[in-house]
Amino acid sequence: MIETRKRLLSQIKAHERLGSEGMFATMDEELKGLLDHQIAELEARIEETIASDDELTGTADILRSVPGTGPVASAMLIAEMPELGQITGEQAAALTGLVPIAHDSGAMREKRAIGDGRRLLRHVMFQTALVASYHNPVLKNFADRLRAARKPHEVVITAVAKKLVTIANAICKSRQKWNYQTP
Repeated sequence: MIETRKRLLSQIKAHERLGSEGMFATMDEELKGLLDHQIAELEARIEETIASDDELTGTADILRSVPGTGPVASAMLIAEMPELGQITGEQAAALTGLVPIAHDSGAMREKRAIGDGRRLLRHVMFQTALVASYHNPVLKNFADRLRAARKPHEVVITAVAKKLVTIANAICKSRQKWNYQTP
């Protein structure tokens, strides 16, 4: 539904650029209102579902304790990766599709690329990594080191997302909230 709303907002902007917003204004506003209402309703149901189960509530609290991880990311991790905390960090990153895959054959060595895995979760983790790379002290230092090494933005965010999934897996395994003291 969020993707549908994004497409609708793009169409509304296109109508404005073309000068045809008057013809579509009523329909666009009604559709946007309907989507906003349905998204809010689903988000409330997700929150209720998590709140109704002590195990899910505990896991959500643990995940949200990591700076940069909010309600959307924690809910997506809970929903899309039920094995979180029961696997290794590398397996968690692979399930999310954040591990670079080699495309080598014989003497040919191609650029590594991420892919496969749980695409929707990966996209949410990219957004979470973007926030965490500026607001989480550990991940900010990590991202700054990669930027200083002149790594491309996409590589930095992918690496931060991979580290974030690994951290989420580790704290879910230990059932302990994020506990990092700045030196």
